[in-house]
Amino acid sequence: MRNQLVAEILYNVADILEIKGEDFKPRAYRKAANTVETLSEDIEQVYKQGRLMELPGVGEHIAEKIAEIIETGKLKSYEKLKKSVPFDYEELMNVQGMGPKRIKYLYDKLKIKNIKDLEKASKQGKIRNLEGFGEKSEQNILESIEFAKIGRGRMLLGFALPTAEEIIKNIKMADKSAKVDYAGSLRRKKETIGDIDILVSCRNPKKLMEYFTSMKDVAKVLGKGDTKSTVLLKNGLQVDIRVVPDESYGSALQYFTGSKLHNIAVRSIAIKKGYKLSEYGLFSGKKRIAGKTEKEIYSKLGMSYIEPEIRENEGEIELAIKNKLPKLIPYNSIRGDLQMHTKFSDGSNTVEEMALEAKKLGYEYIAITDHTGNLKVAGAMSVKEIPKYMKEIEKAEKKTGLRILKGCEVNILTDGSLDMPDKVLKDFDIVLAGVHSGFKEDIKTMTNRIINAMENEHVDVIAHPTGRILQKREGYKVDLDKLFDFSKKTKTYLEIDAYPSRLDLDSVNTRRAIQSGCSLFIDTDAHSTEQLRYMNLGVATARRGWAESKDILNTLPWIRLKKRIK
Repeated sequence: MRNQLVAEILYNVADILEIKGEDFKPRAYRKAANTVETLSEDIEQVYKQGRLMELPGVGEHIAEKIAEIIETGKLKSYEKLKKSVPFDYEELMNVQGMGPKRIKYLYDKLKIKNIKDLEKASKQGKIRNLEGFGEKSEQNILESIEFAKIGRGRMLLGFALPTAEEIIKNIKMADKSAKVDYAGSLRRKKETIGDIDILVSCRNPKKLMEYFTSMKDVAKVLGKGDTKSTVLLKNGLQVDIRVVPDESYGSALQYFTGSKLHNIAVRSIAIKKGYKLSEYGLFSGKKRIAGKTEKEIYSKLGMSYIEPEIRENEGEIELAIKNKLPKLIPYNSIRGDLQMHTKFSDGSNTVEEMALEAKKLGYEYIAITDHTGNLKVAGAMSVKEIPKYMKEIEKAEKKTGLRILKGCEVNILTDGSLDMPDKVLKDFDIVLAGVHSGFKEDIKTMTNRIINAMENEHVDVIAHPTGRILQKREGYKVDLDKLFDFSKKTKTYLEIDAYPSRLDLDSVNTRRAIQSGCSLFIDTDAHSTEQLRYMNLGVATARRGWAESKDILNTLPWIRLKKRIK
């Protein structure tokens, strides 16, 4: 799928146009980019079917740009735009807090052209004296630079996964008899992916390699052989493919899925039993005694099957030997999405449109949770707008037959109070509270801020509890152990936000929260109908956090859920 590539270029065009002082065009490009980014179908198929101009925000001019990106993998006008500014825009935008205006300002004042210049100026104390900055801003920039370096060359799970699934679909179309899976960190559903590993068992490996290396999305062939090839895709992802014999498929899949520490521990068990384990199979002497499936590998080693998401050598092997592994929450087990936004705040669709799409996905219920209060950047509703909002939800519920909770997302202010009065909040079915500003507070202040919100009787959920944005912003400093204690004490739910750049709580903290006795739920935080399909990213995070269905509120049917809310 080219969706991410197209969206990224359109966003970048918008930013550079903003730098150059354009007004209307940046907004138009950003709207089109958001449409493409959240599209559930392949943008290339939309283009081939002549439907580009049917997409929201895509007119004739931008449709031509999208077509050029799809056909060539780049946009000439964008390349020209990049050369028209005297700094490395793409590199600098990877640093949290560096928007188009700041980049231009720092160039005008200090001739900062790239991250190296930015880091040097920050270390020399040249930025703190500029208007709108300060010593704290300078330190934040240095921290963000280090964070940007860590994330370089990796792609979000939510974008890498559709790419891998598309490749697998195409391989199966090319060879219907082929057995194909993705492996590596992608199969373990890590939140960011370095590259994609594809494993295949087929009758004609040479023919398959020819097909794989000549796929339309391939930018460069990095290596080509009879059983292994490596390509670089136009979206920047590297993909490795291996063909293995059918009798070794399971052992190869286990080996290439990892993690490294998990595999070392499993091989140690094999050695203790007098076996040898490799990607070719499990051997007793020269005889292969298992290898066709992963399950038989684990079974021969005296273990129950270990799901890929928890293969991190964090206690799963010991429990597998005792047959005491948790029964991880199944994919597609969520009965309702409990956070989404509509045109009443910063969403792209109406309440009814979101409800109809949720119904198509098979949900029993949803919660509409538009922003309320003072958060203008999110188009938050004022008190006066609430009655109309409530009526619209009631109308959509009657029309669609879907159970719809009247919800809202309020901002937790610096003192822990909420930006919406209690007399208004009491009328909602579900209230989510989240930190949306003041991220640099010290750990004690931030922790008390969130705890104060938890103690409000109307707050049901703490949204995106650490506030992180993957590859953009680290989470704020907060004492999660204390938060977990108060979550249990106040019976406040904690969210696993499935939006690709959030996945917050992450898998590590999900496991900690469950061990602390907290109750969680998974939602998409969708801002359009397309984004409702992010749910399984949240389920993957929950599975990595060892969550079972009983740990997740919205696996409950409607009758039981309504007793737990309010």
